[in-house]
Amino acid sequence: MNSRTQSSATQWPLVSLFCMFLMAAVLVPLPVKADIGSAARSVPSAELVGKGRMTYLGFKVFDAELYAPKGVYSASSPFALKLTYLRNFKGTAITDSSIKEIKRQGGASAAQIASWEKQMNAIFPNVSAGQSITGVRTANGSSVFYRGNRKIGTISDPAFTKKFFSIWLGNNTRNPGLRARLVGAGS
Repeated sequence: MNSRTQSSATQWPLVSLFCMFLMAAVLVPLPVKADIGSAARSVPSAELVGKGRMTYLGFKVFDAELYAPKGVYSASSPFALKLTYLRNFKGTAITDSSIKEIKRQGGASAAQIASWEKQMNAIFPNVSAGQSITGVRTANGSSVFYRGNRKIGTISDPAFTKKFFSIWLGNNTRNPGLRARLVGAGS
């Protein structure tokens, strides 16, 4: 065996070890930084917690992504829920669907619901397939909404914030599979 062959033979284990290290580095999931534009200012160190798709009767409705500080969700801390719509919707339809789910959860007065409905109708725009609305639960319990990078409105009532985000993230959600994927409990 000449010195060149001997040198190659001793380097081969190092090359194999290096390749295994590279593969491990590629396979280890890295935190996904927030893709929530201006909403990220209200969620410090925002990273993706989880994501999933909402379907209804076989129709794709929206893709949802939940972001929280360092990728750890807590209902009582800041977070952002980004919905990217896969169909066209009128803003009033988004409000109507939200009100229906808030009523289904129970625990809100008729006066609260009427006030929240009026505020949501003033905030939620018509959306086309591919457009996103991001809702942020702020540190003080308010809800701030963004369409892309543009702030479109705020509802300052912490009771609204809790009920609204419970539509997707609460224990009484209509879609527990989506909730599990969003909060990182699903696969």
